[in-house]
Amino acid sequence: MQLNEKIVLITGGAKRVGAATCRMLHTQGARLMVHYRSSHDEAQRLADELNHLRRDSCALVKGDLLHIEKLPHLVEATLKHYGQLDVLINNASSFYPTEVGGISMENWDDLIGTNLKAPLFLAQAAAEALRHSHGCIVNIADIHAERPMKSYVVYSIGKAGLVAMTKSLAHELGPQVRVNAVAPGPIMWPENDPTFDDTERRRIIAHTALKREGSAEDIARAVQFLVYDAPYVTGQILAVDGGRSASL
Repeated sequence: MQLNEKIVLITGGAKRVGAATCRMLHTQGARLMVHYRSSHDEAQRLADELNHLRRDSCALVKGDLLHIEKLPHLVEATLKHYGQLDVLINNASSFYPTEVGGISMENWDDLIGTNLKAPLFLAQAAAEALRHSHGCIVNIADIHAERPMKSYVVYSIGKAGLVAMTKSLAHELGPQVRVNAVAPGPIMWPENDPTFDDTERRRIIAHTALKREGSAEDIARAVQFLVYDAPYVTGQILAVDGGRSASL
């Protein structure tokens, strides 16, 4: 129970890496406020599962992260339910290709909104509570923030901004609040994206030092490390990519 009584607000926590992170932190005693937008059924199943294991250990809050003016509600809901906030995890993300010549303002608003704008304004909304608890922020970035992926122009820009934001907020919110990021590599393949067919997946895996893809739990363990085991670490980007970024 290393994280006993730590209150964690996580965006996009109902599925995939978000859900794995919720389960990992929950096993260490954390209590969770899980944000979701449209994945109500998945969020409810996760909450039922975790609350069955430990009463009142998981609550849900719905919201569209593109509605910036409503982001303080996520923090307010957490404080109202649990009375404090110790950890903010900016996990939610839009991901799809945007090739030059076909980029629209809708693409820009969505990809920059979810990957950069929302994390910034949510961190701002949470800053006072996190200062009070001497808490931390963990952002989920991407190894392609520094080495952009072809055809994913706007997504790569958004994640690059998130990396810069992580370092900037570490400076702005210290010494009370630590701010770090995890940068996944080939962890979970995107859903419904034909770009990553079997051939492309094998090619990517071949360019990792470990010659295999990772798991959502690998990211969850890295988040847990930054939350609990790294009290003197801030402003850092931890790549969890099987060594892929070393050969990009």
